Amino acid sequence: MNPTRLLLVIPCYNEESILYLTYSKLNSYYNSIKKQGLIAQNSRICLVNDGSRDKTWDIIEELCERDADIIGVSLSRNFGHQSAIMAGLEHNIDDFDCFITIDADLQDDINAITGMIEKHGQGAMVVYGVRGDRSSDSWFKRFSAEGFYILMQKMGVPVIFNHADFRLMDRRVLKELGNFKEINLFLRGIVPLVGFRNDKVVYNRLEREAGETKYPLSKMLLFAWNGITSFSTFPMRLVLYFGLFNFLVAMAIVVYILFSYLVGYTVPGWTSTMLPLTFFSGSNMMALGLIGEYIGKIYEEVKGRPRYIIEKIVNE
Repeated sequence: MNPTRLLLVIPCYNEESILYLTYSKLNSYYNSIKKQGLIAQNSRICLVNDGSRDKTWDIIEELCERDADIIGVSLSRNFGHQSAIMAGLEHNIDDFDCFITIDADLQDDINAITGMIEKHGQGAMVVYGVRGDRSSDSWFKRFSAEGFYILMQKMGVPVIFNHADFRLMDRRVLKELGNFKEINLFLRGIVPLVGFRNDKVVYNRLEREAGETKYPLSKMLLFAWNGITSFSTFPMRLVLYFGLFNFLVAMAIVVYILFSYLVGYTVPGWTSTMLPLTFFSGSNMMALGLIGEYIGKIYEEVKGRPRYIIEKIVNE
């Protein structure tokens, strides 16, 4: 059986401080697994520049000139992490047998790739890289991250616990993934929906050696909200439950008003007027905002705009 032709896809956004180190480590690792016969000699690495504002693309072009096994893809602007991943995958779909996505900071242990390739050889068409230990995280980081996965699963989003975007996919899986045309990409939820036989490789996440994280708390919260609203109508159901609760509260107020009228206590008070008014008006605005969020996503999807635009390719 011939070795697998593997493409490693790495989305890059403002990674000038770490890209040389990333290339050095990946090049050394790639050469070692080629010598072992785990992957074919024509396996390659694809660096996708997601509209970086620093020298990331200049470095990618330099690496492509130095190493013919590096494919450089530059998007016309910043389309986002998920779209950059899809650009690297879809553009090379016919040239490789399987694909692995990993972030440029290499906090995901590249040595886990060996296990992924072995699982693929045993028949798994999707192999998820799953973080096995969060003891190095702060209490808040660990609580928020694990809470995110629990919340997503409770809302019916088919995410893999402690899995981000470090995964192997067979070409057949990638072709089926291409049938999911939504603009609001959340690959952690979409890939499990595709199905096929899957497996996991557990690894320990490493410290970032240079540069800064591209996902501070604000972006993580926005990413989580995008995942929830893209996959689950549970928040809309909460609006229904909240509306029912409001109705019951309103009925209780009606009973109170009627009782006050019957016993002759009909002098209106400022508190009893303002509290219900504030409560109901605030809850209505929240409900309208949530509905608007879903309508906005529908609006984005029906326009059918491209998820990414490729400006330039080097070493295609």
